[in-house]
Amino acid sequence: MTATHDVTNQVPPLVDHDASDYAPYTEVLTRVGASDALDGLRQVGELAGSAHAQDLGDRAEAHKPVLHTHDRYGHRIDQVVYDPSYHELMTSAVDLGLHGSAWASDDPHAHLVRATRMSVWMQTDAGHACPISMTYAAIPALRTDPEVAAQFEPLLTNRIYDPSFSAPATKRGLIAGMSMTEKQGGSDVRANTTSATPQPDGTYRITGHKWFTSAPMSDILLTLAQTPEGLTCFVLPRVLPDGTPNAISLQRLKNKLGNQSNASAEIEYDQATGWRLGDEGRGVRTIVEMVNMTRLDCTIGSASGMRVATQAAAHHAHHRSAFGATLADQPLMRNVLADLAVEAEASTTVALWLADLTDQAVAGDEHAATLRRISLAASKYYVCKRAPAHAAEALECLGGNGYVDESRMPRLYREAPLMSIWEGSGNVAALDTLRAIAKQPETLTVFFDELDAAGGADARLDHFVDRLKTQFTDGDGLEHRARRVVGDLAIALQGSLLVRFGHPAVADAFAATRLDRDWGTVFGTLPTGLDTAPIIARCTPRLA
Repeated sequence: MTATHDVTNQVPPLVDHDASDYAPYTEVLTRVGASDALDGLRQVGELAGSAHAQDLGDRAEAHKPVLHTHDRYGHRIDQVVYDPSYHELMTSAVDLGLHGSAWASDDPHAHLVRATRMSVWMQTDAGHACPISMTYAAIPALRTDPEVAAQFEPLLTNRIYDPSFSAPATKRGLIAGMSMTEKQGGSDVRANTTSATPQPDGTYRITGHKWFTSAPMSDILLTLAQTPEGLTCFVLPRVLPDGTPNAISLQRLKNKLGNQSNASAEIEYDQATGWRLGDEGRGVRTIVEMVNMTRLDCTIGSASGMRVATQAAAHHAHHRSAFGATLADQPLMRNVLADLAVEAEASTTVALWLADLTDQAVAGDEHAATLRRISLAASKYYVCKRAPAHAAEALECLGGNGYVDESRMPRLYREAPLMSIWEGSGNVAALDTLRAIAKQPETLTVFFDELDAAGGADARLDHFVDRLKTQFTDGDGLEHRARRVVGDLAIALQGSLLVRFGHPAVADAFAATRLDRDWGTVFGTLPTGLDTAPIIARCTPRLA
């Protein structure tokens, strides 16, 4: 019998490698004086790049969470059952301190170190990263009320994952979630109708329907409800201090495009018990810091997805041959790979810069806080908006193999739009940037001061920034132009950071295309004359 199934010209699996072996991580940690974090980051990278961790992500994605509203006897239980792989991923993420641990650290670079680790670890599975991110983001909101923070913060920062359905005070570690969106309002949370009625003991009774609540098995949920004074923030435990379930019913789980391992639920509060967080009528102001932190993680997550997609494409191109040469040696493929790499590196650079800015703001630096306000809003809009197109192009580099789920590229493609939607879709994020400028004009001043720090380093950047400044001289039609204006803010910031801190070849390619606009409308249209070799080398993973 003639053999017909000899396997040749196939790419070795990209497993058991150091996923943190990516120059921008090393460069930023070294630049800010946090090189002592590199060994720990490498440990995260080896774990995230292992065959075992990737298998966990595959299983968590394949076996979606299941809602059990009742037990076998008809009692209401409202619990979500996850695959064991999900719990193992959560255990690792919490053990690595990716949830709330940065808030309990005295390391001046704690949030940057956490961001680099999160960026690496997220490639295992995006779904479980959602509750990890919300736990991280909940702590600054909880600190609005020192008594509430003292009750929950030690367990939210503790590196023990405890998935038991128990009263928070009886557990060794907690996970936090958000429950804000309602079907009639969406991003317009002021249209929420969920009500909160004060009780003699200081608690409130919460009644209403929430349209999206991710990770509903979280131990505490931060939610918004209306009081006589207006929209107010509350903390609701899933299990009350006496051990009885709170009056929170899980109505159904959403069937979603991606993020399959993470449960997103519609829930009902039926006189559920909650504790007020902050003053009545100040709910949006209370929750805004949580939103800012999850927006930071959206930016990190989109950049992480671009890194993973670029590395997968480069790995494939270096091991796959066509028309007498490896794909990586074909001029047009090199153009595509370099263009993908530039986008991934620019996005990673700004995401980690924002994390470093967060460290400064948390330490009390008002200038950093003001700069972060506008930079985060603009970057969240632009980086997350770029991710879906980037994922599609990287997938195409693998051809038909990339369209098959086993390549994991379709998962990246399905996940990419989420970050642009979560915590404000494109229009919301762009308008929020303009709102920040209108409310705090000094944000635009400090932003341009930051760009001017790179003045004279690259004529293309100087010209781009000069043109950008003119866009704010005429306020007419600014809202209509919001996407263009805010996108240009984000591009200018990325260009400034790359020119000052990035690899010269990456900075040159970025300036020649994103700033000088000698670029087509799709990836792979870099102009001739650029040095693409070091760009591609920086994104090509090395197997052990």
